[in-house]
Amino acid sequence: MKRLELRNVRAYYRLLIGNREADVRAVDGVNLEIRKGEILGLVGESGCGKSTLAKVMLMNINPPLFFKGGTIILYTRSGNSLEISKLNREKLKKDVWGKHVAIIPQEAMSALMPTLKIKRIAYDVLRSHNPDISLDETVSLLTKRLKELGLPDYVVDRYPFELSGGMAQRTVIAISTLLNPEILVVDEPTSALDVSTQKLVIKTLWSLAAKGIIDSMVFITHDISVVRQIADRIAVMYAGKIVEVAPTEDIIFDPQHPYTRGLIDSIISLEPEVRKRGLRYIPGQPPNLINPPQGCRFVDRCPFAKDICRKKEPPLIKINNDRLVACWLHVKG
Repeated sequence: MKRLELRNVRAYYRLLIGNREADVRAVDGVNLEIRKGEILGLVGESGCGKSTLAKVMLMNINPPLFFKGGTIILYTRSGNSLEISKLNREKLKKDVWGKHVAIIPQEAMSALMPTLKIKRIAYDVLRSHNPDISLDETVSLLTKRLKELGLPDYVVDRYPFELSGGMAQRTVIAISTLLNPEILVVDEPTSALDVSTQKLVIKTLWSLAAKGIIDSMVFITHDISVVRQIADRIAVMYAGKIVEVAPTEDIIFDPQHPYTRGLIDSIISLEPEVRKRGLRYIPGQPPNLINPPQGCRFVDRCPFAKDICRKKEPPLIKINNDRLVACWLHVKG
């Protein structure tokens, strides 16, 4: 069963270069589904469009980012389907954000108003959905959620600057899930944390799904070694496109797209075979998304590029029961 479905979704940044406007095709023809009960990892190099796709999943679109087309359908617990790509911002704020889809931004501290106590921040969030809720009711709900996520009661009366980075991140998670949304989108939640705190945050996120607080999660990161610890499936993004989707262990041990293979080979590891061959990297640079290549966007960096790769964009095709790849190496005929 699906929770969120993206069909041919496009979102571009409009820039002014000299005296002319140009579009940066940050999300360009993305097809993806998030299933009920799964944690989907979204990985790729910095600048590939991951964070932009996170905004698009919520339809949180503000200039210079513009939604250019496609369909985004939310499937709720009640069995209804909602085409959120057709809703205006006011409707999204009232009926979708927080209730059905929530996001944990990259910088937890910037998501918390520094001059307000945590309980007041949570109160303002809940009042936007239920104007009649009291501060006491908010404190009760927040304290319960903090306990569920292994945080102490006293957090409700603290200011954000009184919390460590890891505690602040987990507090944002608690506030964002107070309404038990079906889908939680988490953008680079561990990038600024030390290894031991990363483990705590990952454990916190995993417990949200294990306890049924949320149905599904999208975990966005550039670090495959982190996403491997939590994701059921991984979607690989490159230059605004999804190039491979598969179960996590299949991505790790049997990558089918040349870009995915390059990502896996570039992971720093203490495994003897990795230490023996040394660290590898993907040569070249990602394409200019104002004027991307006509065919495959990875063509200039790919060791297996063929003539057709420069002429036609490869379709995202199913190559077995649960794997999608966009590469001409896997297109028969």
